[in-house]
Amino acid sequence: MYTINDLYDLSHTEAADYLRQFKYPWEALAGISDMIRELGSHLDPSEYQEVTPEVWVHITAKVFPSAYLGAPCIIGPETEVRQCAFVRGSALVGRHCVIGNSCELKNVIIFDNAEVPHYNYVGDSILGWHAHMGAGSITSNIKSDRRNVVVRSGDEKIETGLRKMGAMLGDYAEVGCNAVLNPGTVVGRRASIYPTTCVRGVIPADSIVKTDGSITPRRKDS
Repeated sequence: MYTINDLYDLSHTEAADYLRQFKYPWEALAGISDMIRELGSHLDPSEYQEVTPEVWVHITAKVFPSAYLGAPCIIGPETEVRQCAFVRGSALVGRHCVIGNSCELKNVIIFDNAEVPHYNYVGDSILGWHAHMGAGSITSNIKSDRRNVVVRSGDEKIETGLRKMGAMLGDYAEVGCNAVLNPGTVVGRRASIYPTTCVRGVIPADSIVKTDGSITPRRKDS
């Protein structure tokens, strides 16, 4: 339920070749910066402008003047980076994405058509194709005791060896407004999380997490 192949259609990211090296998505977090620099060095200059050193923006992307883009960073075609967005760096943002007003990104891979449109923090995380985070929802990427993050699936515990790991959102994952994804959260494809819910562990594909923490299968017609 939590491998790269379980979560993502790799045809919808420029990081596909990079991600294929790994079994689990969190294994890719450590090398995102170097991967972006490698991709950026081979981008077509007729399609991408290097607006500042190691920050490449596609000519069809719309970046508002008040947004900040830190290096290294790639912003893909037809993507919109809205007012006061803070891209701290190490961010690969795909095509047709929305990075909304006052959102903060750090060490992330954002697949095509993903949306973080309002007041979101996304750090040390991977968001799949058409993943969506509601207003104010965040990925918490460090434990309060500062110990390494463990991914929990039922009674299984997977040691990541990472002090910082946010959330892995599968394709079409939907996160409700003001939800908090605790360190090491993995959300399966097409899973939904109710607003204001505090989530941890592995959420199965095609399921719904309710505010009381219960998990139910998604109806076939929903």
